[in-house]
Amino acid sequence: MTDDPTPGFQRARSAEQREIRKQTILDVATELLDEMPVGEISLRELSRRVGLSKTNVVRYFETREAVFFELLNRSLAQWTEELAGELSAAGPAAAPDQVADTVARSLAARPLLCGLLSALGPELERNISTEAALEFKLAHGRLLGELAGLLRRHLAGLTEAEARELVSLTVVYTAGLWPFANPSEAVAKAQEDPALADTRVDFAARLGRVLQIAVAGLSAASFGRPRR
Repeated sequence: MTDDPTPGFQRARSAEQREIRKQTILDVATELLDEMPVGEISLRELSRRVGLSKTNVVRYFETREAVFFELLNRSLAQWTEELAGELSAAGPAAAPDQVADTVARSLAARPLLCGLLSALGPELERNISTEAALEFKLAHGRLLGELAGLLRRHLAGLTEAEARELVSLTVVYTAGLWPFANPSEAVAKAQEDPALADTRVDFAARLGRVLQIAVAGLSAASFGRPRR
């Protein structure tokens, strides 16, 4: 495939047209993630599946990492919005353990977000410029701050700093647990052996447990400390 303009290609002129084109690229990236891991998806393959030349795709996303950064942040924003409703449904007096379980089950139902979080450190952040990293990290940090604010409203014992720490731990736990909860076909087959039963990871149950411990630890650490 050449990088010449695709036959019939018309450059998006308005902001609305550009957003439609960007969303099309993100939709195709989502479809590809159902078929293969992030590391196997090249910008060339993404361009081919979108039906545009690579040159035209980079008008909207400079690198393949930029595509997945955008997809990750949009998924995170959508999850935070939906999680707000799920936590509200649990009731204003929900116990901390119930909040932790709700967060874990909600994340488990979003494999795209979990997969991208698990690929962030070892894959997506390895081959980018300082400028690209700064742009992504600033946007990502704002979204994580919104998530921290949401959790703090349902975990009244936490300070702002502790809520942010809980969010950081949630990201780290998700990134660490997700690959083990979704092993390769060969590993999954091997784990059917009764001797390996303890190695199987139920993502929602395990994440819920570690978040319960994290909330309890943060709450204990803040006991008697002035709230900020």
